[in-house]
Amino acid sequence: MSDFYTSLCAQARALTDGEPDLVANLSNISALLNLCLPDLNWVGFYLRRTPQTLVLGPFQGKPACLRIPMGQGVCGTAAASGQVQRVADVHAFEGHIACDAASNAEIVLPIFAGGQVVAVLDIDSPSLNRFSAEDEAGLAELVKLLENLDWSQASCSQLGAPSL
Repeated sequence: MSDFYTSLCAQARALTDGEPDLVANLSNISALLNLCLPDLNWVGFYLRRTPQTLVLGPFQGKPACLRIPMGQGVCGTAAASGQVQRVADVHAFEGHIACDAASNAEIVLPIFAGGQVVAVLDIDSPSLNRFSAEDEAGLAELVKLLENLDWSQASCSQLGAPSL
């Protein structure tokens, strides 16, 4: 992992260490990513509130889509497949959900807890092909830290956790 992402993960660990509140932690992580990653126009989380729906969580950027069905768009595809989606040109992604017309590239990383996808980290850029394999690897390490948070605060009872 690059020095940049090693430092970013250390900062994320320091921000979340000892803090049990999920919303507070995700808010700080989205702010950290927005501050540290260049050339972004949106960064945040979609939380899996029902088995078939992602709901907007803490983020930085313009107002965004509130709900995304599982399997639809880049976020829904990442959540349904459990696989990172690194898209060089969102306009070439069939079924892309355009919340901000200025977005041209996107990376979405699923977040797992209890063996299930409980959320996704969604990052958009106005630049085509913004996200590299290095970004994907570094952000995957960050997501591993996030998977240690208390996700029971975010999931619905149908996913096996208490509802809000």
